[in-house]
Amino acid sequence: MSTLRPFASVRPSLQAVGQVASVPYDVVDREEAAALAKDNLLSFLRVSRAEIDLPAEQNPYGPEVYAQAQKNYEKLRHDGHLIQDEEPAIYVYRLRMGEHVQVGVAATFSVDEYDSSVIKKHEKTRRDKEDDRTRHISTLRAQTGPVFLTYRSKPTIDVLVAETVRRNPLYSLQTADGVEHTIWKTAEDPKPWVTAFSEVPELYIADGHHRAASASRTRAELKEAAGKSWTGDEPANFFLAVAFPADQLRILPYNRVIADLNGLSADELLKKLGEVGSVTPDAPHAPLERGHVSVLLAGKWYDLALNLPLPSEVSSPSARLDAALLQDQVLAPILGIGDPRSDKRIDFVGGIRGTAELERRVGDGVAFSMFPTSLHELMAISDADEIMPPKSTWFEPKLRDALLIHQI
Repeated sequence: MSTLRPFASVRPSLQAVGQVASVPYDVVDREEAAALAKDNLLSFLRVSRAEIDLPAEQNPYGPEVYAQAQKNYEKLRHDGHLIQDEEPAIYVYRLRMGEHVQVGVAATFSVDEYDSSVIKKHEKTRRDKEDDRTRHISTLRAQTGPVFLTYRSKPTIDVLVAETVRRNPLYSLQTADGVEHTIWKTAEDPKPWVTAFSEVPELYIADGHHRAASASRTRAELKEAAGKSWTGDEPANFFLAVAFPADQLRILPYNRVIADLNGLSADELLKKLGEVGSVTPDAPHAPLERGHVSVLLAGKWYDLALNLPLPSEVSSPSARLDAALLQDQVLAPILGIGDPRSDKRIDFVGGIRGTAELERRVGDGVAFSMFPTSLHELMAISDADEIMPPKSTWFEPKLRDALLIHQI
């Protein structure tokens, strides 16, 4: 079963919502965050990436950054740009991007279930990123951006959502990237929602592993500090998330750029790729099917058919992913990328940026345009308690920070 709990959200005032809501903290670097918030004093990036209000040489993980985040957050609340609902509620969050629509349930979910893997993971988190968000949450005493969950759809939840979206929403705003964000607040008894989610056997983290891990670490720190007075019912025992049915989600590819050819010439690299699988010139910029990778080398595009193992040869679902096959067959043995999580020669480019971004970045190196991972693959890997290769999925559209905030 899955535990869902309503919460009294801190959220933007109707007048300020368009200025306050911001892109997730981890999809922009410092320069991009500063540019987005440049002419907007209410942008929540001044809370989630508070280093943009400090000198350029400031250590982004220094204590001054978290103090600035707290100052900016408290000012938004003091000035009435952020308000708090009086009663706990469940919220419905719809994302519309062109023809694509997905509708999720926003609430708080159990940290205990995250810790015990009832809420399933597929990504290994980095300690430094956990440290950052843990300190951010504990300083603000708030979870300011939701975890993105998914589940196998349930008709009972679908009915509750359909009834809710017939009403007038709290907000409906279209952001600069063309995504429409609409949020409804449910006013009725939350018990039907709680009951419906109790019948969901597993929840899966689609995006936001570091947010979830940081919520867990924050809870552990607060629990230790409280000692015997800790009841288990405190808000920190739950984390903010939006849960979407899996059949509504869209995964885009996560592409790779390698800074150099590991001492090889372009012709030598092509020859080695030909020893892995068949190489076809004048290929599409994006592969047309699983098991194929589009390769950008010396200004030309090639199709590489990876060497696909037989099902009997590989029992691990994560080892069958294109990203894993590319790593094992090309990136490690040919290009010398031993650990893609730490190697500075590899860069990852979300599929929303398109293959033109690969052409812009590739320089004298090589780029790989991937076929997107499927939800079926993600769930199979999570069910097997395995970890995906880094940067295997890019979900789009993305949730906005600060539309809903869980005060702990």
